[in-house]
Amino acid sequence: MLRRRWTWFVLLPTLLFSAAFGQEFSATDWPGWRGPNKNGIASATARPPERFGSNENLAWVVPIPGRGHSSPVVVGDTVYLATADTGNPTQSVIALNLQDGKTIWKRDVSRGGFPERNHPKNTEASPTIACDGERLFVTFFHHRKIQLTALSTDGETAWQRDVCAYNPKAYEYGYAASPLIYKDSVIVCAEYDGPSFIVAYDRRTGQEEWRTPRPNNITFSSPVVANLAGRDQLMISGSKKVLSYDPANGKQLWAVDGTTDATCGTMVWHDNYAIASGGYPDKETLAIVADGSGRVLWRNKEKCYVQSMIVVDDHLYALTDNGILFCWAANDGTREKWRQRLQGPVSASPVYAGGLIYWGNEKGTVYVFRPNASRFELVSENRVGSSMFASPAVSGNRLLLRVGTGSEAKYQEYLYCFANPS
Repeated sequence: MLRRRWTWFVLLPTLLFSAAFGQEFSATDWPGWRGPNKNGIASATARPPERFGSNENLAWVVPIPGRGHSSPVVVGDTVYLATADTGNPTQSVIALNLQDGKTIWKRDVSRGGFPERNHPKNTEASPTIACDGERLFVTFFHHRKIQLTALSTDGETAWQRDVCAYNPKAYEYGYAASPLIYKDSVIVCAEYDGPSFIVAYDRRTGQEEWRTPRPNNITFSSPVVANLAGRDQLMISGSKKVLSYDPANGKQLWAVDGTTDATCGTMVWHDNYAIASGGYPDKETLAIVADGSGRVLWRNKEKCYVQSMIVVDDHLYALTDNGILFCWAANDGTREKWRQRLQGPVSASPVYAGGLIYWGNEKGTVYVFRPNASRFELVSENRVGSSMFASPAVSGNRLLLRVGTGSEAKYQEYLYCFANPS
C-alpha cells in the first residue's frame, strides 16, 4: 500500500497540471512541444538511459521519410511525427509503434505550395504536433498561408483551418511555431512582416474563439501557458517585447520591453516570474515579475536564440548558441554560478528526466549532466547521427531522438529509441 501511495504522490503534479490545462495523460506520455508540463520536464517516474548510442541501450531505429525539425510526440503506445518531402512536395504526419518503431500509418496533410526560400536551419516541418488524446493538431506553411489541421489518432482529417496569410519578404526564413493546447482550445501563433496573429480554435470543432493581432515582425517563438501570479498566462517573446495574454480570450495582461527583434525559444518560468531569451540581432535574457507591475527582476547579455532554456531546482540552465552552458540562480541571472564550454552550435531544447538534463547540439552530440548549482557534473557524452535540430521526447524509460546523417542528396533522417533496461 505504501508503494502505491508513493507512486500516486509523484504522479499527482503532472496529472493535476494536465487536467487543469485540458488534457489528462499517463506518466509515459509526451503529448506536445516541451512535454506534458510544457517546460521540458518529464514525469517524476521517467528513467531514460544515461548512456546511449548505436551499440548501447538501443531499442530500435527507423528511417524517417522526408525532413523536419518537429520533435517526436508520444501518447499511449504511439509516436507521432511531422515531416516534409521537398522533392515530391508534401507535408505529412507519421504514426509509429512505440515498441518497435514500425509505421502504423502515414497521412499526407498538404501538397505543394512550398515557399521558394527558407532559412538553411529551418525545414517545411518544424512545428511539433500537439495531441489531446483524441486529436492531433499540426501546423504547416504552404501556399502562402499557415494551415492548422486536426487529425484523429487514426490519421483521419477531423477539420482544417487557414490561420492567416503568411508570405515573408524581409526575411524568407519559413515558419516554426508549434500549436498549443489550452483547455478546450488549440492556440496558434503566426508572425511575419505582414498581418500577424495569435488565434484560438475550439479543438473539437475548429470554430475560431478569439484572434489577437501581433506585431508585424517575423519571429518564431512558440507560445506557452503557465499559472503565474494566481492566474493562467499565455506568454510569448519577440519583436522587442515580452507579452502575456489571457489564454481564455486573448486579451493582453502585460507587456515589458525585452529580448530583441526575433526570438525562437519558448519562455520558461519559476515561482511568479517569467523568463525569456533571444535572439537576433541582439542578445538578452531576462526575468520579469509576472504580476502586471512591469518589474524586471534581472537582465543579462547572454542568449539562447533557437533553443529554449530549462529551470530545475531553483536554477536556470542555458546552453547558448555557441555552446557555452550557464547555470544561474533563477531569481538572479546577473551572477552566474558557473559556466562550461561545450560544443555548439545549438538548436535543440533540453529535457529533464530521471534527475538528469539531456541537451543536444547540431552535430549530434547529446550531453547528459546532473543539475548542480556548485559545478558542471557531466554524466555522459553521446553521439547520435551527425545532425540534430529536433528536441528529445521522453516516455517512461525511453528517450526518442530525431537525427540526420549525410548531407544534401544523401541526407537521411532517423528516429532513434533508446531504452533503459532497468
